Amino acid sequence: MFIFSPKIERFFVANKNLTRAKKVKNDEFYTQYDDIEKECERYRDQFYGKIIYCNCDDPESSNFFLYFANNFKFFGLKKLVTTHYDAEKPTYKLELTEEMIEDGAVTAECAKKTLLKGNGDFRNEESIELLKEADIIITNPPFSLFREYIAQLIEYGKRFLIMGNNNSITYKEIFKLIKENKIWLGYDVNKTMEFALSDSYEKWSRIENGVKYGKVPAISWFTNLETDKRHQELILYKKYTAEEFPKYDNYDAIEVSKVVDIPQDYDGVMGVPITFLDKFNPDQFELIGSNRWVGQDEDGVYGRSSYLNGKETFKRLFIKNKKVSK
Repeated sequence: MFIFSPKIERFFVANKNLTRAKKVKNDEFYTQYDDIEKECERYRDQFYGKIIYCNCDDPESSNFFLYFANNFKFFGLKKLVTTHYDAEKPTYKLELTEEMIEDGAVTAECAKKTLLKGNGDFRNEESIELLKEADIIITNPPFSLFREYIAQLIEYGKRFLIMGNNNSITYKEIFKLIKENKIWLGYDVNKTMEFALSDSYEKWSRIENGVKYGKVPAISWFTNLETDKRHQELILYKKYTAEEFPKYDNYDAIEVSKVVDIPQDYDGVMGVPITFLDKFNPDQFELIGSNRWVGQDEDGVYGRSSYLNGKETFKRLFIKNKKVSK
């Protein structure tokens, strides 16, 4: 019997399956097992009795399917579903339920393979019907389709845990959802992660067992599942002074260049680095806007670059402290 284990990661990605990715865009990264485990194990109580759908994951090469197959009973899942994608022809889905597991061992033969009429694209009617049935969507979607992918999840009211580039925080469509408290960051945030790559990639950091690996910076998990950290208050110790926290040339807001330096006694608008979102507690702070591409306020003030002493600043989020200490 072919028992699922983390070692199979190498079996899958080192064989013919990665060559199929030559047919798709070069934003297809194969997530490593350990990175999936590090994030997903924190949501165990929220996975119990749920249908998990991985809709951007080839079940023969995806470590998402592998991880949840290995941990099917640990999480107490109801069903695991993943769809295979092929840009050129119809493909299949793979399903795993508790009834399919033989003698307590999760094997490749346990899963049910069903042919699809379409090519497995997450936007296809078949994929959308599977999405409707699922409770939680967990995957690493193509980064070039991130906005469209998120929009679909929100449209169908789905719970999700997905990977994306941290800079997508400043996309107008994504920031609006964060501001409305419909999406937030997971636990592992803004990290450089190593992914398995298809043979079509011309740049990589290393090759192991014939598989190319590349490091991708600024990767974050995005979710609307509950996390402990979004309810933890950020401890503030700084006091406001005009000298240390100057106002922008073109905004009625002060520049706070480090999240740790947010003044505890300032009740006005502050510009902070986008890394602030990793510490964002909606009960402690109000998220107002951004200085790049967003323009969320009624007066249309935010959304333009911020300037300090005639020089453009880095990307900034604009916030207000709800719990000012005088």
